[in-house]
Amino acid sequence: MANDVTLIALGGNALKSSEGKRNFQDFPELSKACASMSGFEPGTLVVTHGNGPQIGNLVQSLGSDERRSLDVLGAETEGLLGYQIEQELSNSLQNSDRVITLLTRVEVDRDDPAFAEPTKPIGPWLSADDAQRSAREHNWQFTEYKGKYRRIVPSPRPEKIIQVDAIRDLLHSGYNVICAGGGGIPVSRSGTGGRIGVEAVIDKDHASSLLARQLGVRTLYLVTDVNGVYNDWDTPDESLLQSTTPDELRAMKLPTGSMGPKAEAACDFVEATGNAACIGALAQLEELLHQDAGTWIKENLKRSEA
Repeated sequence: MANDVTLIALGGNALKSSEGKRNFQDFPELSKACASMSGFEPGTLVVTHGNGPQIGNLVQSLGSDERRSLDVLGAETEGLLGYQIEQELSNSLQNSDRVITLLTRVEVDRDDPAFAEPTKPIGPWLSADDAQRSAREHNWQFTEYKGKYRRIVPSPRPEKIIQVDAIRDLLHSGYNVICAGGGGIPVSRSGTGGRIGVEAVIDKDHASSLLARQLGVRTLYLVTDVNGVYNDWDTPDESLLQSTTPDELRAMKLPTGSMGPKAEAACDFVEATGNAACIGALAQLEELLHQDAGTWIKENLKRSEA
């Protein structure tokens, strides 16, 4: 079963709402993306998704007396986005009733150094004045890019997909599964041995890579809002890297808040399984599934291919 399963990780930025809107149900590219997945048979598809823009917008929409922790907000966005994807995917697939969304807890280590050094961007880009006001009022931290600012939060490494056996059972039963949304709901072990929610957002790509490795899927697709990995990104000399190896990809200096985690997650998967991973754009999902677009990461590329 596992070797016939594909995992498609939809980036939160790829699913962001139309420009200028905060309608959490407005995802103009989702229907087209799900139509691209219409050929998958029951029990052969796992879909994960990011939630960076959505969880950030949700945080900003709450009043000061409504503040909720990031694990609770993660569960809210996982249900919201999971429902939207399930609805669209069910309408695209022939076996429309064989799609299910599973709220997924993911265990992290409370001693992970990420808690002391936030890097995960969430929410919209803000002006300097708005970012300074939010930092002052809420003690938030921000990252800056070309004069705009975005909130950053801790992003600990996923240690365990708690519902992995349930996901495996659902696939065996012929369900296509939407799970680990937003990297999963972050929880950790308490002093008494139980699990408690933690104030963090797990990187969706690392969680998806871990899940893909545990399931032994055939191909891992990390889908975002750019066409793939670029040499000399954001310069006049930029060029799309069509195929590469984990060693070559790890040697590139990629941004830690965007392409870096995707590249690392893809490399982890390829090195652990020997199977292929692909990084590419949501708008080109159909081409990605036919290996006609994106950046492909494979263990043993011929030099002529690279």
